[in-house]
Amino acid sequence: MAWRGAIVAEPLLILDGLRKHYGGLAVTDGVSLDLRMGEIHAIIGPNGAGKTTLIHQVSGTVAPDAGRVIFGGRDITRLSFPARVRAGLARSFQITSILSGFSALENAALAAQRRHGSSFRFFRAAARDATLNTAGMAALEAVGLAERATMQAGALSHGEKRQLELALALATEPRALLLDEPLAGAGQEETARLIAILRALRDRYAILLVEHDMDAVFALADRVTVLEQGRVLATGTPAAIRADAAVRAAYLGEEEIPC
Repeated sequence: MAWRGAIVAEPLLILDGLRKHYGGLAVTDGVSLDLRMGEIHAIIGPNGAGKTTLIHQVSGTVAPDAGRVIFGGRDITRLSFPARVRAGLARSFQITSILSGFSALENAALAAQRRHGSSFRFFRAAARDATLNTAGMAALEAVGLAERATMQAGALSHGEKRQLELALALATEPRALLLDEPLAGAGQEETARLIAILRALRDRYAILLVEHDMDAVFALADRVTVLEQGRVLATGTPAAIRADAAVRAAYLGEEEIPC
């Protein structure tokens, strides 16, 4: 895949030597990488490689033991998760975190509320706020869910719930998206739809993507970083990663890198 012009800009997000230990286990061990606007940078690796723990450190839900997180030229290593949201970092989670009893629009409006640091207002009052509704509807439109705005979130299909997760992240008006397995559990048609949505979003945001679907990773990514036992094994274009013998060895017996 050829790199597009937008990716030559200075990095928006820099991870500098991030380390996290739990007892004697190094879950992330000196991880350094960067993310640029207009880029999808995928993180892959065998189970237990430290991918989700790394995303936790970037989003602020887990504090690193060492290293720095630089966002927009600012050291945000010690900022809280809400403060990072307000700074322009948004994330999705492996497990769907939508409010099933609320409509898709109410969910998106509540997510928009996080951007303004007022997430303890009453849910229904927030969802009736015109400004929040406007932001929420724009997010739903961006992921193709505008026609489902009034539908209860719990009644959406699995793929639509994944789309709603993306909308919740977009409603916070981010500059960078941290997506932790956004295709998890999606069927073939749902996966194709989600891939198309992510392609459409790439020019507007910087996207750090953790995903186990290798076909999707190599269809979407501009760069790929491979983690193994908490360390960076390789970083490069999809073509370079496919051809890397050490990467193939790391995946041997777990999953095949598609060609």
